[in-house]
Amino acid sequence: MPRMIFVNLPVKDLAASVRFYEEIGCVKNEEFSDENAASMVWSDTIVFQLLTHSYFATFAPRPIANPRESIGMLIALSRDSREEVDAIVEAAAAAGGKADIREPQDMGFMYVRTFEDPDGHVFEPAWMDMAAPSAPAEGGAGAA
Repeated sequence: MPRMIFVNLPVKDLAASVRFYEEIGCVKNEEFSDENAASMVWSDTIVFQLLTHSYFATFAPRPIANPRESIGMLIALSRDSREEVDAIVEAAAAAGGKADIREPQDMGFMYVRTFEDPDGHVFEPAWMDMAAPSAPAEGGAGAA
């Protein structure tokens, strides 16, 4: 079995959250979904588990944080191009999220934007030219 990541997120409106995550490219796994939780598959190894607040609380030893008031984590999502970064941010905004909660970052070899889901969880879709960071700078180490 491959190593997988299951990101468990508390949500206020499960149906609205399912629609949102479908719009950004997830597929609902009905086998692991019910009235308390929705299993939203992002890739073969990453799944967003959307849990109603009351159900999430049965697993959490502390109160549920309000992601609109503080940020406990940023969820970075790799994309294959700058255009895919832009497309997912636009899809998130159209589906009830909030786009560009901070200024987009364009570093040439890396392009990052942000969006919030309807509950305020923050995502950072990013594209990176994997060859650029390791390429020797002109006149630098490795240059002949």
